[in-house]
Amino acid sequence: MSDTPLLVRALRREPVERTPIWLMRQAGRYMPEYRAVRKDVDFLTLCHTSELAAKVTLEAVEILDVDAAILFSDILVPAEAMGAEVQFIEKGPSIANPIRSARDVEELRVPVPEEDLPFVAETLRAVRAALPAEKALIGFAGAPFTVASYMVEGQSTRDYVVTKSLMLREPAVFHALLERIAEGTIACLRAQVEAGAEALQLFDSWAGFLAPPEFEEFALRHARTVFEGIRDLGVPTIHYANGTGGVLEATATVGADCISVDWRIELAEAWRRIGHDKAIQGNLDPIALYGPPESIEARAKAILDAAEGRPGHVFNLGHGIHKETPVDHVLALIDAVKRHGVRS
Repeated sequence: MSDTPLLVRALRREPVERTPIWLMRQAGRYMPEYRAVRKDVDFLTLCHTSELAAKVTLEAVEILDVDAAILFSDILVPAEAMGAEVQFIEKGPSIANPIRSARDVEELRVPVPEEDLPFVAETLRAVRAALPAEKALIGFAGAPFTVASYMVEGQSTRDYVVTKSLMLREPAVFHALLERIAEGTIACLRAQVEAGAEALQLFDSWAGFLAPPEFEEFALRHARTVFEGIRDLGVPTIHYANGTGGVLEATATVGADCISVDWRIELAEAWRRIGHDKAIQGNLDPIALYGPPESIEARAKAILDAAEGRPGHVFNLGHGIHKETPVDHVLALIDAVKRHGVRS
């Protein structure tokens, strides 16, 4: 058996003994152990405290027995280092100084990870030191468009009117913002690999709100810059863009080794459109985990059957675990994937 973690081999489209599985938001509010940590600290303090961030990262892996740990942090942590005044309230993230002008963009700093975000590297080193060798460690960042949308809106939104207005009214300003974020993202991801990350995922959670021409110009263009900036590191990369089933062919050109797809498209169809020369990650609907275990197993098996045993399939949800998901249902999913995902 190879010394390289199962997930890393799958992302490289190498032969594997079974389909690997990890889950977006696998360390989160659905777990009593996570809630026990959070009752004493706010979310940003948890992200900033490497001992606690490592604890919740590792607990999730131990409880679920998934094939990878993913850094516990948030996509707005680098934005905070750039100068965004970030808070997390009941409704989600809030930024007190949203971007409104070219001057606002010019005032943003490009973070120096070892100086501005030392706790991220400390968390990764602590996790890698405690993580079993066969389990991979995933680093991540938000894609430029998604981070920019938060920095412009100043909060979560359903329609992105402020973001799209700035994008369309002053495209040069919006591109300058995306370029600044991309530069900082490259620096942060490179530092994560130096600290022990063995794979990297870029989250473009809000790119699906763009029409195809804007998706290409404002999301893919700058995500490509990020992937180009980390390609020499030699670690496999994953691109996740929520709600982009209509532009999958374009997404496949972003430069990532693996394309992660949501649940709104069948896996076989998504892989056909992406091309079988790329790995694919996905794609169970997170709400399927509210169903009975026998339904969860059937849905998982259907996705595995759609992959047809091809090299390069990583099982995941189409988005993060919902906060009220029963833990025993998550365990049922992982057990089903491990049993039905064995390769002959």
